[in-house]
Amino acid sequence: MEAAWATILTLILILVLIWAWKVLNLLWLRPKRLERLLREQGLQGNPYKLFIGDMKEFDKMRMEALSKPMNLSHDIVPRVFPYVQQSVNKHGKNSFIWFGPIPRVTITDSELIKDVLNKIYDFGKPIMNPQVRLLVSGLASYNGENWSKHRKIINPAFNLEKLKLLGPDLVLSSGLLQDAFVLS
Repeated sequence: MEAAWATILTLILILVLIWAWKVLNLLWLRPKRLERLLREQGLQGNPYKLFIGDMKEFDKMRMEALSKPMNLSHDIVPRVFPYVQQSVNKHGKNSFIWFGPIPRVTITDSELIKDVLNKIYDFGKPIMNPQVRLLVSGLASYNGENWSKHRKIINPAFNLEKLKLLGPDLVLSSGLLQDAFVLS
């Protein structure tokens, strides 16, 4: 009987240790390893903070930006992404911020952006909420081969020469719409 209890306690202890290792890995070891790898690649950012990352400062700056009236200009970045703007100003154009244990990389170099957008298998899109996926379907929500197939289909429509030919039709259409609006 005592051997059975000892076996059960040993199994429970092993399961608790495995669970503790996974939690430690998720909340500390993996973020610190990712931080080290990002810094080795030349990216700068705040050091990782356990559990919250940069979320406290992110929320504080967001609430502060939303509490102020918005300027009448097209510069909406300070209102929409105040923490990202501060991070870019402080750490440079290619930097990272922490959303809990997950780093988010900010890239503003056009060549790097082109690489990220063209390497569909290396840089996946974030996982969307299922309700959002129902509302937003199409090229923005596709991944992998499905994205590649749809991009090849729509890419010729955005050829510069075709868009130039579309200009006069858009002017005519908007003029007719404006006339109908004025008459009603």
